[in-house]
Amino acid sequence: MAFENLTARLGEVFRRLRGKGKLTEADVNEALREVRVALLEADVNLKVARDLIARVRERAVGEEVMASLTPAQTVLKIVYEEMTRVLGGKTSRLDLGGNPPVPLMLVGLHGSGKTTTAGKLAVFLSKQGKFPLLVATDVYRPAAPRQLEVVAGQARVPFFFLPGAPPVAIARRGLEQARQQGRDVVLIDTAGRLQVDEELMAELVEMKAAVAPRECLLVVDAMTGQEAVNVARSFHERLGLTGVILTKLDGDARGGAALSVQAVTGCPVKLVGVGEKLDALEPFHPDRMASRILGMGDLASLVEKVEAAVEAERIRELERRIRTQEFTLDDYLEQLKQVRRMGPLDQLLGLIPGLGRAVPQVQVDEKDLVRTEAIICSMTREERRDPSIIGASRKRRIAAGSGTTVQDVNRVLKGYEQARRLLRQLPDMEKSMKRGGGRLWR
Repeated sequence: MAFENLTARLGEVFRRLRGKGKLTEADVNEALREVRVALLEADVNLKVARDLIARVRERAVGEEVMASLTPAQTVLKIVYEEMTRVLGGKTSRLDLGGNPPVPLMLVGLHGSGKTTTAGKLAVFLSKQGKFPLLVATDVYRPAAPRQLEVVAGQARVPFFFLPGAPPVAIARRGLEQARQQGRDVVLIDTAGRLQVDEELMAELVEMKAAVAPRECLLVVDAMTGQEAVNVARSFHERLGLTGVILTKLDGDARGGAALSVQAVTGCPVKLVGVGEKLDALEPFHPDRMASRILGMGDLASLVEKVEAAVEAERIRELERRIRTQEFTLDDYLEQLKQVRRMGPLDQLLGLIPGLGRAVPQVQVDEKDLVRTEAIICSMTREERRDPSIIGASRKRRIAAGSGTTVQDVNRVLKGYEQARRLLRQLPDMEKSMKRGGGRLWR
């Protein structure tokens, strides 16, 4: 998980600060030294880490902290605000203005995940009601156009390539094709190189002049650490980038690139790849990312994931069934499927405030959900509606049908019963909260 080590280190620093009660200037300086070491270990740019600590120290040793009733929390708030500033301050969204079709250029080094990201971006834009066209201009790497064609098929968007034509001509013709097809966005996947070279840059500069892209986006592998920042600087100096897309942020335990790109290049991170599937591309929110890094959770992103995975009508129907105590194993299975659609469980737990530092110690086995689904699907409709009829012989049959054990079947039934018992209590809890002038859901 991204920032795993950094989150754990920072969590320990602030845990010790909270244990001190009133803070002295020496306490703050010692804590900030540890924060600086944690940032450098996370591969954050040296100058970025130094400037961040300097700004935090300037604010933290002043009256703002020393006069506070909760000085440790005030220091944490200051670090959060300054880290948000380093990450870009505010969310920078894609610019899709202008007359359609709007061209977007994706550039980067070979192996950065550019072609897959093009497919992810196509899915991302399609969900927003756009109609993208993928254009392959990499004529150097064997089978590169075919790879993009496959990705386009998975993303369910059209694909364009002109065999034998030079890259700039393909980009121009791609725009014409999009105009003829009524497409409003053109995603141009350019050729990558093993390293930044003059030939690559010259071609990209010519292509940018030819198609005048609304966005020139650099795709960078977050796991390359500081090299990602150097690559971003080189591309930005020649091409005038408008944004960065960081890939593999879900697998980078350090995350220093995300904390450094904006500060070093002045070029905002606009999107991040958080998984292998084509729908695993998210907007980059500096404030939310800072909150995650500091172990403070990210409820806004969690709510968005829930809303994207669960239809409003199903929520209302589930609420009705809970209130009438009709919650069955079918409902239980549906909720498990919706949780799986929201993404990896360890990532979801990391979005919950208070669990950020605990997540590295939580062992989440995704296979448990798969086994549970298999067990419930092996039951008859009558058994799913009334689990009380499931005796020993039925359990053996269900276990055999799902490739599991009787113990696994018992575990699923116990989990369902616990969930049902809890849900039956919710109406009474809500009434009690209302009588007390409070709310159950916030």
